[in-house]
Amino acid sequence: MQEPMERVITSKWVLPIIVVSQFFCTSLWFAGNAIMPDILQRFQLDPGFLAHLTSVIQFGFITGTLVFALLAIADRFSPSRVFFVCSLLAGLFNLGIALPGVQPTGILFFRFLTGFFLAGIYPVGMKIASDYFQKGLGKSLGFLVGALVLGTAFPHLLKSITTHFPWVYVVYLTSILSVLGGLAIWLFVPDGPFRKAGQQLIFREFLSGFKSRNFRAAAFGYFGHMWELYAFWAFVPVMLASYANRYPAAGLNISFLSFLIIASGSLACVGSGYLSGYFGAKKVATSSLVLSCLCCLVSPFFLSRPSPSAFIIFLFFWGVVVIADSPLFSTLVAQNAPERSRGTSLTLVNCIGFSITIISIQLINLLSGSIDGQYVYMTLALGPVVGLLALLKKRTSSGV
Repeated sequence: MQEPMERVITSKWVLPIIVVSQFFCTSLWFAGNAIMPDILQRFQLDPGFLAHLTSVIQFGFITGTLVFALLAIADRFSPSRVFFVCSLLAGLFNLGIALPGVQPTGILFFRFLTGFFLAGIYPVGMKIASDYFQKGLGKSLGFLVGALVLGTAFPHLLKSITTHFPWVYVVYLTSILSVLGGLAIWLFVPDGPFRKAGQQLIFREFLSGFKSRNFRAAAFGYFGHMWELYAFWAFVPVMLASYANRYPAAGLNISFLSFLIIASGSLACVGSGYLSGYFGAKKVATSSLVLSCLCCLVSPFFLSRPSPSAFIIFLFFWGVVVIADSPLFSTLVAQNAPERSRGTSLTLVNCIGFSITIISIQLINLLSGSIDGQYVYMTLALGPVVGLLALLKKRTSSGV
């Protein structure tokens, strides 16, 4: 009797549970960014600390994904247990930035460790989903990446609604959510029916996916997408604050608008997942990348335009198209990765993609001090251009 009941629970509830858990756990990602004004005020820091705070959690995630990929953690061990353990550790280290007496270097250290264990949450969550859903994977990953987007935006909402409370409340709430998300996976989502466990550690499997031309095309499309994505997310509050300083009469609520602009991408991920079922993942991803590239190029016009409504609408549109292709690239990578090392391939591609985000974030930070801020975001178009070149190469018989 137990086994049939388990199958019913799994088939009906597994995707919603993974989605909610991913949302809860990834709320840790931008928890530091949401409380950045409080950190800057407390330690009298330069606004450039934002780039360092964002980059260090990215660097932690990169280090974690590299370790997880080299050791094939998601393929050798139960992905559900890996997710659970990492959710606890990430939530614990997130609390570190609220410790009494913590200094800026300590904040960076704890954000690094939080990012390290997020490597056992985001790509492992995709691995769990791919072990359950081979048909309709694009739609499933659309919900999953949508949860990541909503989780990334959520600390800005928490900050907006806890304005009259100490900033540490944002830290406490996101850590609690992470623990709850990990528990949900551990208790209700066993290893999927399509999981093929790799029992041995074989280092030559580490780069095996890149032997496939289709895999390489999908991976490079994803890398170009990542050049733009996290830099956009990190600097949305900066764009809003800069506009508010230039046009004070606009009366912008920066935290709430940051949440809405980033969170709008969650609907785009779900929508693109459904569209991929009709038009194909590659075609929808390519269209999204073209549109986000155009947003980068025309950004100076809207960032300087004395029309708050046009400015906000533009940022919402950019927030939608900048992320709509993300679940589709993950789908293409998963579909073209070797079955034996799918978890490792997903983790490795995440590792490289997030490495690229550090470069773009630091480049924007560097250029902001030397050129007019309204022009600096045009450099984000470099990533989509590279991604489009990879995607528009002659398709092979297996068809990326």
